Amino acid sequence: MRRTLAGVALAVTSMVALSFLIPLALLVKSEVRSRAITVAEQRAAALAPVLALTTRPDEVQQAVAEVDDTGRLGVHLPGGRLVGTAYAPADAWRRAARQQRTFARDTEEGWVHLQPVVLARDRVAVVESFVPRTEFERGVGTSWMVMSALALALVVGSVLVADRLAARVVRASRDLSRAANALGEGNLDRRLEPKGPPELQEAGAAFNTMADRVVELLAMERELVADLSHRLRTPLTALHLESERVASGLRREDADRLETAVTHLEEELDSIIKAARTPLSAALAAPAPPGSGASCEAARVVSARTDFWSVLAAQQGRDCAVTVTDEPTPVLLSEEDLAAAVDALVGNVFRHTPEGTALAVGVHRTAHAVVVTVDDAGTGIPDPEQALARGASVGGSTGLGLDIAHRAADTGRGGLEVGRAPLGGARVRMELELAPERSPGGERASHGRRRRSWLRLPGRLPCRFRPRSRRPSGRGGGGGGADPDFTGRARGDHITVTIERRSGASRLRRGADS
Repeated sequence: MRRTLAGVALAVTSMVALSFLIPLALLVKSEVRSRAITVAEQRAAALAPVLALTTRPDEVQQAVAEVDDTGRLGVHLPGGRLVGTAYAPADAWRRAARQQRTFARDTEEGWVHLQPVVLARDRVAVVESFVPRTEFERGVGTSWMVMSALALALVVGSVLVADRLAARVVRASRDLSRAANALGEGNLDRRLEPKGPPELQEAGAAFNTMADRVVELLAMERELVADLSHRLRTPLTALHLESERVASGLRREDADRLETAVTHLEEELDSIIKAARTPLSAALAAPAPPGSGASCEAARVVSARTDFWSVLAAQQGRDCAVTVTDEPTPVLLSEEDLAAAVDALVGNVFRHTPEGTALAVGVHRTAHAVVVTVDDAGTGIPDPEQALARGASVGGSTGLGLDIAHRAADTGRGGLEVGRAPLGGARVRMELELAPERSPGGERASHGRRRRSWLRLPGRLPCRFRPRSRRPSGRGGGGGGADPDFTGRARGDHITVTIERRSGASRLRRGADS
C-alpha cells in the first residue's frame, strides 16, 4: 500500500509538472527569439536618422561602429556601396530597396533583418541587421535546466510527502491487522493503540471494543456451561446411588459394566467443568499442529468402543457386524478423540434408526491412511452436505455428532465423507493419516492382508471369531433374540472361536490342541 500511494503521487505530480514544463519551455524559447529580433530591429532603426542626414561612407561607418561593434550591421548606400558587413544575398536587399518594404530572411548562419531608408530625390538605402542562430538559443538551455530541476524537486518532494503519509497509514493498518490476527489465534489480551488517520483511529477503537465484548461473551458462555454441567451433578449422584442399589441384583459382569459407565459419565462431566473453568487465555491458546504428538492404534480403539455399543445392540435386536484389519493402524490422533468420534458416529445410528436396524463398523488400512466406516440399514441421510455443517441437524438432534467426527478427522490430517452404505442406509467414512509405526519392543507389526473380525467377550478375553453363516452376528450377544454359542480351540495366545446362532443359552467351550 505504501508503494502504491507513492507511485500514485509520482504519476500525478509528474503529469502536472510536464503539463506546465513543456509549454513553459516553448514559451521561453519563443521569448528569447523575440527579444533577439527586437534588438536587431532597434539597431537598424537607430541608423535611419543618420542616413537621413548624410550618406558619406566615413560618417556612416562611424555611426555603424557606435551602434554595434560586433560586426552585425551593414548599410547598402544608394549606388550599391556597402558600409559594414553584409549577410543577406544581393537579390534580397535589392528587392527591399526596390519595393521600399521591410524584409526578414533566414540564412544558414542565422536571421537577417532588412530595413529600407528613403532618402532625398527618391534614393533608397538599406540597413541590414544580422542575428546569429546562437542568439536565438542563448539562455534557453539554462532556463530549461532550472525548470527541470524545479519540476524534479517538486516531484520528489510530493513523493516523499506521500510516502510519509502512506507510512503512517500503513503502520496503523499493519498494527490493526496484527492485532486482528492475534485475536483470531486466541490471544484475547491483545489490544490496539488507535493511531493514524481519524478513520483508522476509529477502527482501532472499534476493534478494542469488539475484543472486550468477545472476551465478555466467551466468559459468559463458559460460565454458563460450567453452571449447567455442575447442575447435572445432582441427578448424576442420584443415578450413581441407584446404580449401586440395582447392581446388587445383577450379574457381576453386568454390575461392573454399569458401574464403569456411570464412573465414565462422572469423569466426562468433571472434565467439562474443568475445561469450562479454565481461564480463557489458557483455554484459547493456539492449538498444537495436528498430529504433533498424540497417536493411537485405531483398530484397538474402534474395537473397544464397539464392544461398549454391542451390548446395547444386542438389547435392541440389532445385527452388529465388525470388520477390523489385523494390520497396524497407527493414526495421528489421541485415543480420547478417536473414541469420542466413534461414539458419536455409532451413537447417531442408535438415535436416528429404529430398533432392529443393522449396523456395521469397519477399519481397514490403505497405502497412506486408515479408514473407519460406520454403516447402517436405515433410510440414509438425504442431505450429506447439510449434515456435515456444524450445528445442523436433519433428525431433530443438536447436530454436533458428525461435527465431532469431522473435527477428529481434521486433527488426524484426514477427512469425513457421508454417502450410501451397502446395507442401504447411511455410510460415514472417516479417513485418518497413518502415523509412523512403532510397535512395542521394537518389533514391526505384521503387514498381512488378512482381515478378521474382533470380539471382546464378557470376561474381557480378546479373540477372533468366524461366523458360520453369512449373516453378521451380534457383539457379545445374538441378534433377533437368539443367544450365540461359542466353539473353538486354542492356538498360541489366541482362541479361535466359532459363533453359532441357536435357541437357548450361550455356551463357550475352550479347548487346547495336544
